[in-house]
Amino acid sequence: MIYHGTQEENEGRTYRGGAALFDLDNPKKLIARIPYPILEPEKDYELRGHVSEVVFPTGTAVFGKRLYVYYGAADSIVAAASIELDKLLKELLKYRVKDKKGKK
Repeated sequence: MIYHGTQEENEGRTYRGGAALFDLDNPKKLIARIPYPILEPEKDYELRGHVSEVVFPTGTAVFGKRLYVYYGAADSIVAAASIELDKLLKELLKYRVKDKKGKK
């Protein structure tokens, strides 16, 4: 799952994108979550606009071996970022969530 989150900053809020992996058979079960943003405002069109400092993931698509993430940037434009799906899954699996018994 690609999602967005917000954090209070000195001059307002910054919206960033994150990634989490859930069990296909039990989507309530979180398998892994990357503990840092995978997408954050860096480019001028993400930093300044109708609402500054915003990347807001809104959809994804897989083409070949790449995951494309479509997102709003500063509430002014629509943009896209991509990553090799295998690379994202490999990174996610570094951050497996422990179960109630402390096992990964």
